[in-house]
Amino acid sequence: MKAAVVTDFSQPPHYQDFPDPVASGEDEVVVEVLAAGLHPRVRSQAGGSHYTSTGELPLVPGVDAVVRDRQGKIRYAIIDVDETTLGTMAERTVIDAGRSVVLPAKVDPVEVAAAVNPAMSSWVALRRRVDFSRGQRVAILGATGNAGRMAVQVAKRLGASEVVAAGRDAAKLAELPALGADVTCTLDQLAQAADVDVVIDYLWGEPTGRAMVEILTNRADRGKQLAWLEVGAIAGPQASIPAAALRSARLQIVGSGIGSVPGRDFVEELPKIVEAIAEGAFDVRAKAVPLSEVERVWTSTAGTSDRIVLVP
Repeated sequence: MKAAVVTDFSQPPHYQDFPDPVASGEDEVVVEVLAAGLHPRVRSQAGGSHYTSTGELPLVPGVDAVVRDRQGKIRYAIIDVDETTLGTMAERTVIDAGRSVVLPAKVDPVEVAAAVNPAMSSWVALRRRVDFSRGQRVAILGATGNAGRMAVQVAKRLGASEVVAAGRDAAKLAELPALGADVTCTLDQLAQAADVDVVIDYLWGEPTGRAMVEILTNRADRGKQLAWLEVGAIAGPQASIPAAALRSARLQIVGSGIGSVPGRDFVEELPKIVEAIAEGAFDVRAKAVPLSEVERVWTSTAGTSDRIVLVP
């Protein structure tokens, strides 16, 4: 079969032949891949830089996909990349049926492949990592990125009374009120987010240290808990957190991702996420590209607003 294959972590995947998959486990199923999203998580996987990387090559990247099983059912599936070097960017792959969900009839495979992963980052963080309840206020750092835009919509879907969307790009910030943002601001205007209950942080790095100081020093009641959800690190892998930020306010810093969230929790949330996508609850930006063009899009579309979806 054909697949996107990584043979060198410093090079993009190449479209080439790869051995046909074989199911070995009790719940494993060989499936036909219909659409696989090119997420930032996949880029770091293919570059060997993700914290779950085993360093094993060759590697077919891809952490999720919309697939067709042998009974003709269309599924969204998550791959446990800790246990295999065969991801989803191939004509066929192996899935654990227990880590998949059957999709509703007439759902668009490309839209689902584009939307579930970025929606899941904020959805699972709010549902599984903090005690979030309807009516609370949420700020999103990095709201102009693909996952950040989705987080605005997810927070509203889950009952946030107010969403503050913060980012660098003023033009992209201007688009977010239509998606549910009640307040938009640049990263030097975060005093406007001072009294939120939850921060969803896609930035980390140097901007997070500054943002914490700005938000906490302008907080009306520092005794009211603020949950800071670290879900991304597009601005850098390390953040300098002032000691005073931890001592002078009731701040809870929580990470959300593979490891801190059990796999079963991701799977349990899938049906509701897929239901929301199928209902058209989210504005999804997706661009379908043939799998054979993986090398071209890998090097030319990083940072694009559309989520690239590879279609075998």
